[in-house]
Amino acid sequence: MKSVYSAIAAISCFCLITSAHAVEGDRELFPAKGMEETGRLLIHAATDLEAMRPIVLDFQETAPGVAVEILDFVTNDLFREVAAACADGRQNADIILSSSVDQLVRLANDGCAQPHQSSETAKVANWANWRDEVFGFTFEPVVFAYDKRAIPPEDVPTSHVALVDLLRRKPDEYRGRIGTYDISASGIGYLLAFYDSRQAPTTYGRLLESISRVEPVIRCCNNEVLGALSTGEIRIAYNVLGSYAYFAMRSNPALGIVIPQDYTLVLSRGAMIPSTARDAVLGRRFLDYLLSDRSRDIASRSSFFFAENAPLPEGVEGPEDLIESGVGRPIRIGPTLLAAQDEIQRRTFIDSWYRLIRPYSLPNLDLFKR
Repeated sequence: MKSVYSAIAAISCFCLITSAHAVEGDRELFPAKGMEETGRLLIHAATDLEAMRPIVLDFQETAPGVAVEILDFVTNDLFREVAAACADGRQNADIILSSSVDQLVRLANDGCAQPHQSSETAKVANWANWRDEVFGFTFEPVVFAYDKRAIPPEDVPTSHVALVDLLRRKPDEYRGRIGTYDISASGIGYLLAFYDSRQAPTTYGRLLESISRVEPVIRCCNNEVLGALSTGEIRIAYNVLGSYAYFAMRSNPALGIVIPQDYTLVLSRGAMIPSTARDAVLGRRFLDYLLSDRSRDIASRSSFFFAENAPLPEGVEGPEDLIESGVGRPIRIGPTLLAAQDEIQRRTFIDSWYRLIRPYSLPNLDLFKR
């Protein structure tokens, strides 16, 4: 079995599949639309800069005197940066955005967040608001993506159980053709794997075993897995965020998306005002905008594509209402996420994952510090 681990450790987790690449440490400035009178909003984010672009530009329509600066991080690096600033009492960004909401909950639990209440925060669903400190601002199902050119209709897995069955029936056809995350390098990859194991422990164990037998292609993040799918390197991408998958599908009609019918995890990217925010007033203003109907409409049309209580995007098949149908299982933002951040449990989980997925290539234990 060929090891790819040394290469993975150097890969940035939020590279784009478009021509504009957002890598760790990317910084982008959105100048104020008028005179920069109100100030400059500083955002530290582990998210997709291109997805945030239309949201930021529309926010500036409501606040033309505000310039916006975004510094992009890998999820694990962002967590370390915020934790260090909190411990040192050092000024931080005005607002923190991350798909690894478990890390934000841990930061809030450690006293590194400040609460915010407003008419907008009052409208947030209970599962997406913890102590008025960590808020979810997107609605993103976790999906399977596949290459229509390489998979016959009868092989398209419509559930986790169906994927297990496919890989057991046709291991040779899918050897080296299944892509998934490196869960030690990707905070979101780890979170999704952890929650999969909690939703259906028996199915997850069988699925992990089936995937390991076909020598999966491991990549750091959503867009690298989807990039391998687009080039034909793999045929099925397991557990990618629906927003990334739909963005890829819009530019490549050969890609298909499956909403798993047994259960579909739903992630909400998190936003938090750090306790040492440089300008908490601006941070709160942007947070209220993120949670507003106006922002959610922009996001569902041009950035993250899915919305709660709204039809699925064109070309994506699934239940009319993910939550009402019971298929959608939101990852609740709250204290239960602290279990995923318990260091001993995290190390044990990642070690067990690697022993099965890469039995001849255990991870560098330094990565557990991420």
